[in-house]
Amino acid sequence: MSAGPKPAKVVPKIRFRDPQIEMAHGAGGKASRRLVEGLFAPFFFPASTGPLADAAHLKINGAQMAVTTDSFVVKPLVFPGGSIGELAVNGTVNDLAVSGAKPEAIVLTLILEAGLRTEILQAEIEAIASAAQIAGVRIAGGDTKVVEHGKADSMYVTTTGLGSPLPSVEINPQSVRPGDKVLLSGPIGDHGITILLARGDLEMEGDLYSDTRSVFPLVEAMVRAAGPGIRWMRDPTRGGVATSLNELARDCGLGVVLSESSIPVHDAVRGACELLGLDPLHIANEGQFLAVVAPELAGAALKALQQTPGGEEARVIGEIREQPAGSVLVTTLYGGSRIVDMLVGDPLPRIC
Repeated sequence: MSAGPKPAKVVPKIRFRDPQIEMAHGAGGKASRRLVEGLFAPFFFPASTGPLADAAHLKINGAQMAVTTDSFVVKPLVFPGGSIGELAVNGTVNDLAVSGAKPEAIVLTLILEAGLRTEILQAEIEAIASAAQIAGVRIAGGDTKVVEHGKADSMYVTTTGLGSPLPSVEINPQSVRPGDKVLLSGPIGDHGITILLARGDLEMEGDLYSDTRSVFPLVEAMVRAAGPGIRWMRDPTRGGVATSLNELARDCGLGVVLSESSIPVHDAVRGACELLGLDPLHIANEGQFLAVVAPELAGAALKALQQTPGGEEARVIGEIREQPAGSVLVTTLYGGSRIVDMLVGDPLPRIC
């Protein structure tokens, strides 16, 4: 008895045309978006029409949960203000926090290179445990693999984070409206420039440290003060503030107008960017977040941030307008204006 012909295989429409993978595909900018939307999404999310986010909110057997996954390949392993282990925990809990969820647990995988000194590994295990304790999450499990010497640059870390959604807040770029205010939790660019200096790629001295930390205490305080008015949040890691806000502008179809004088940037970051011809808005952060808040609750949200330890330098840096639709416009210190696009290329690889 014949089972009949197999159903025809549905081939997704692939839009990714780059001939090979380059470093820029991991930088979080335009090349990354081409890869994710052009190759990954057609296979993994063929029915999805909405924007992709750093964490997914799922309902399983009636229970709501948030889940995210990330990987960390930062070089060097240890840098002023942090290390790969601390970064792995904070980066994971931050993706959950800005999705509107309380981080609860992390599962991690360690890819270790043969020849890695035990003292280095132990230091990173201690860093992971300490960062998890500070962030209020538990390490629920993990896996370890070892590869040949020269195949893993000492160690890589991959994480999966689980969280419980916060009540009274729903993050959706399509809920953003003209007149909404753009809030930033603190100074930008510290992490990316710190990594650059730690590599010795720039002959410049500066008292600068990575901003790696959990942003959940700040998010939690803001949600308590202005939960129903919070439209959108994002931690501007790879690609920086400019890339995160360009993604928002594209997803909501509106314009984001920023005031350059309102954006906090440390002098060392600004100086390094001027020397290298970089824009601080494109530099990675690991302990800051952006939020779009309804105008009637923006003041309460800002006050809550500034009254929470670590949020003293929070600012309103701009607002949502109908024009320029789908773009980010910055009004400069000298009275002019400029369009700021997504990050193109990868000026600072391996920063997280």
